[in-house]
Amino acid sequence: MYDNHQNNIEEAIIMCTSVTFLSTTGDHFLARTMDFAFELDGRPVVIPRHQTFTNDPEDSYTTTYSFVGAGRNFGHYILVDGVNEHGLSAAALYFSGEASYAPAPVDGKVNLAPHEVLNWLLGNNTDCADLGSKIDTLNIFNKSNRLLKLVVPLHWIIADKTGHTYVLEMQADGLHYLENPVGVMTNTPDFNWHLKNLHNYTNLQPGPHPDRQFDQMPVSAYGPGSGMLGTPGDYTSVSRFVRTAFIRQYTQAESTENTVNVLSHILNSVEIPKGVKLKDDGSSDYTQYRGYMSMADSTYYMQPYQDQTISRVRLTADLMNLKEPKEFPLHDQQQVVDLV
Repeated sequence: MYDNHQNNIEEAIIMCTSVTFLSTTGDHFLARTMDFAFELDGRPVVIPRHQTFTNDPEDSYTTTYSFVGAGRNFGHYILVDGVNEHGLSAAALYFSGEASYAPAPVDGKVNLAPHEVLNWLLGNNTDCADLGSKIDTLNIFNKSNRLLKLVVPLHWIIADKTGHTYVLEMQADGLHYLENPVGVMTNTPDFNWHLKNLHNYTNLQPGPHPDRQFDQMPVSAYGPGSGMLGTPGDYTSVSRFVRTAFIRQYTQAESTENTVNVLSHILNSVEIPKGVKLKDDGSSDYTQYRGYMSMADSTYYMQPYQDQTISRVRLTADLMNLKEPKEFPLHDQQQVVDLV
């Protein structure tokens, strides 16, 4: 089982859950919770085509495609999830105790700090196969995030509108680009560990377990729901992975226009209210927002903790061809930002 010593101070900082889902009309979505104690103040941001981002002190990278997601401006915009104009979507999640990066930039490589990877992923790739062909050019190296003042340990879930889903992890033995057969990702341990752990839960089912006989005594469940007996209910990454994988598997799909609502119900099972998951200093990790990415029409939906209203930004030709990035404060419901 997972060794609890890996729940170090970094793991206390952030937890997240991500999940993919397919509508009855054949459109793919990626959704995530952003669970954090530090107030990120993220908001929907559109990054237009052909933007150049400068890495401290001298490295830079240029993007080709436009994308929309949640982020903030720290001298330049850093996004933590989003979807691009080709329907490729991705989300960055914490990977403490496991992430291991190169000590420095490497000549001839695309050199990125961990917190810059998502911008590059969405800005320069059309689908999972395209990304796979470029993995060998990527070098993720140790560089601190300005806001958090640490090298952020991350891994990434990537999905495209054909239904392919992958996980990108960098550990001591190198960069791993892994197919994701269950459409779920959380945090530490590594992704392959989570897949193996699912074998411990083959007893879970949506229907009731049958009645049992103990010698001469018949035994039946007290009420419906016995099929989920044994489902872990805590907020550890291990338990959230199992719970989300099961609920995703059996949740009924609906039409594309209703899929965000379905995903909201799935993420209800892992949303963290303020006060129930405390750090040593007394601050509370909580679900600051949920993000939903529609790959069919390159639309980003955001649902903040303080106001459960879901707002959306759809990439349009005008937005994709702006000269500079554009952010949409959640209270601004103009133009393409509207309530769902």
